[in-house]
Amino acid sequence: MKTSFVSNMSLQNAMRLTVASAQKEMLQLQEETVTGRHADVGAVLGAKTARTLNLHRDLQRMESLKSTNALTTQRLAASQEALSLMSTAANEAMGVLIALSGITSQDQLNLAKENLGNALSTFTSAANTSFSGEYLFAGINTDVMPLKDYLQDPASDAKTAFDGLYATHFSAIADEDITPAQMQAFMDDLEDNFMGPNWQGDWSNASDENMQSRISAAETVQSSTNTNVDGMRYMALGLVLGQELLARGISEQTRKAVSDAAIDYMGRAISGIDGERSKLGISEARVSQANASLNAQVAILSTSIKDMEGIDTYEAATRVTTLESQLSLAYTLTSRIQNLSLLNYL
Repeated sequence: MKTSFVSNMSLQNAMRLTVASAQKEMLQLQEETVTGRHADVGAVLGAKTARTLNLHRDLQRMESLKSTNALTTQRLAASQEALSLMSTAANEAMGVLIALSGITSQDQLNLAKENLGNALSTFTSAANTSFSGEYLFAGINTDVMPLKDYLQDPASDAKTAFDGLYATHFSAIADEDITPAQMQAFMDDLEDNFMGPNWQGDWSNASDENMQSRISAAETVQSSTNTNVDGMRYMALGLVLGQELLARGISEQTRKAVSDAAIDYMGRAISGIDGERSKLGISEARVSQANASLNAQVAILSTSIKDMEGIDTYEAATRVTTLESQLSLAYTLTSRIQNLSLLNYL
């Protein structure tokens, strides 16, 4: 009688390979079920992989533009809020100046001076508004405070320039002796200082070049303004005239000349500031339109990518369930095979 060697090793190895393969496939399917796309896109798409990579690059660019547009929208909103404060202060100052017509009471003049000073403080604060660590109205000089504080710094360049020009015109003349014509000549020179190059030395640190923001692949918009625009210059000029001169001991006729000039300047200021608000409003509308276009492009690209890389998640989930059953059965069979031994039957 002859016996041959019997071993279950080959059966165990075959089952082990089957289990390993099933585990690998199940991990891949679980990943695909979660992500909704092929685990190895390159292996599935082959030569089409380059196309899907290009689509992903375009999608990332669109998403990046949407993110920067969100910041641009916030920047424009903050600029609009600051300009609105300026416009409100200018209108209130205009009301104060108009109400002063014919008034000679020193108490009322002092109160008007205080109100105009408050308007100037509001204007300065709004002009120096910052957003995300950058000054909104500094042009491209976003790290520099754009407008110098006339009231808080008695040695400021603007205050020094005003006092110097006043002394040049009236050093030998008492306030009450200043004629309307003399005052008009002073105000003309003062306007030249405000509207000319001296403005950027005495008042403003801002650049004339405004911030531009890209909102689409081929479009940029002005996302703020700067303190060198005429509206802000005229507002500073009108407020300084009223705050510095109306409460002085000048004659009624001269005070009327000052009041009329200040009202004229404030009217130009309101028009100029509201004009800047309109420009930024146009930018806001363009950003909104660009976002609508970007959303449409993102939707198209996402659909194209899904069509190329996407899988049937229900089918994948079903396959995972099937593999789990197969693995459970394989573990059971492996355990039984490992327990096979002739010793158990001897």
